[in-house]
Amino acid sequence: MTAACGAKVLMVDDDRELCRMVVRYLSQDGFEIAAVHDGRSALQAVEAARYDLMILDVMMPGMTGHDVLRQIMTMPGDLAAMPILMLTARGDEIDRVIGLETGADDYLAKPCSLRELAARLRAILRRTLAVASQGHLPSLSIGDVTLDAAARKATLRGEALKLTSAEFAILRLLMEAAGRTVPKDRLTMDALGRSYTPYDRSIDVHIGNLRRKLGGDSGESVIKTVRGRGYLFAATGADPVAKTLP
Repeated sequence: MTAACGAKVLMVDDDRELCRMVVRYLSQDGFEIAAVHDGRSALQAVEAARYDLMILDVMMPGMTGHDVLRQIMTMPGDLAAMPILMLTARGDEIDRVIGLETGADDYLAKPCSLRELAARLRAILRRTLAVASQGHLPSLSIGDVTLDAAARKATLRGEALKLTSAEFAILRLLMEAAGRTVPKDRLTMDALGRSYTPYDRSIDVHIGNLRRKLGGDSGESVIKTVRGRGYLFAATGADPVAKTLP
């Protein structure tokens, strides 16, 4: 299927008029979308039916979007792996960083263009579909880390890693280029499906999450920062500066 056709989306926002607009627009664009207006209803909806992704507002009364996200991350299996796009207040970088650190795949500032929202959703779905279609690819194993693209599974010393779709895509790109620096603009385009801008910290936050999940801090992690260039997955004997992907 295409990146939109038949995809089931759950929108969680207490702004009912906005929900009506988004539901109408995305339905015409090929999405199957439902809306709820508070955190409790969102958790109940996720447990009752399978959704391909969620649009989650941060600022809601009672249970905030961050609260909802934290609870989803504790759910078993595919529920915790559901991609989530968070809607944040324009200019509120703290909400964006907290959302990404908690487990969101991407964010969009409100008020936002409905066309841009649809484009972000398609990018997330393309990433998810790309992983699902990679059954022909061999698994990658470097040091203690193994990545199985076909099963969308990554392990550290045999223990499963709980990764978001964005984190999985970034880790795959870094491992495929092990020992070579992958520029931020390439990671942003290939993993997140959009162009890199100088003030976009999404890749940095996702890299920080991966470092924590791989069990190392910024000084010890197998994911290294090459200042002014990008990131690399360390391989024995690799020169991180001499080899940079175009």
